Amino acid sequence: MLDYKIVQQVSRRPKPMTGFLRKTMVVFAVFFVILGITVHQSFMLAGCLLLLLYFAYDILSQRDYEYTLDDNIFSIDVILGKRYRRCAHVLDLKDIEVVAPSAHPAVAKYRKGGGEKLKKFDYTSYDDQVPYFTMIVSEDREKIKILLDLNDQMLQAMKRKYPEKILLS
Repeated sequence: MLDYKIVQQVSRRPKPMTGFLRKTMVVFAVFFVILGITVHQSFMLAGCLLLLLYFAYDILSQRDYEYTLDDNIFSIDVILGKRYRRCAHVLDLKDIEVVAPSAHPAVAKYRKGGGEKLKKFDYTSYDDQVPYFTMIVSEDREKIKILLDLNDQMLQAMKRKYPEKILLS
């Protein structure tokens, strides 16, 4: 077989009030710093702490995911604030039970109220226009459920390798 590497980047859509919350934190931080300069120095501490909170929130609220398919290894990296990367999962494709669209009958028993409860990881973009897939896989001798936004190129590469486990329709 041919060795190949496919990389896909998925950006999570920001929540609706994120922009408003950021602007509010900056306005209050500037307000408290100005109060600290003009009225009393104790306000300066509140302004600096609010700025620190703003930077922490900025890093933690921006999430991107990178899926990498390297021959038989599928890995998922989480990128926080476009700067900090951590590896969330490294999976062997031979451990996959099924990959199917979320509404497919093959994954119906793993949905909420479907009968079998699994630990769930959501690495989707939360975009309603993008269909997401459910992957049931064994990791560290434990079966888990992973929600993914897979593109056609990655799905076709996985389907060529394991046609009985990847269900596209």
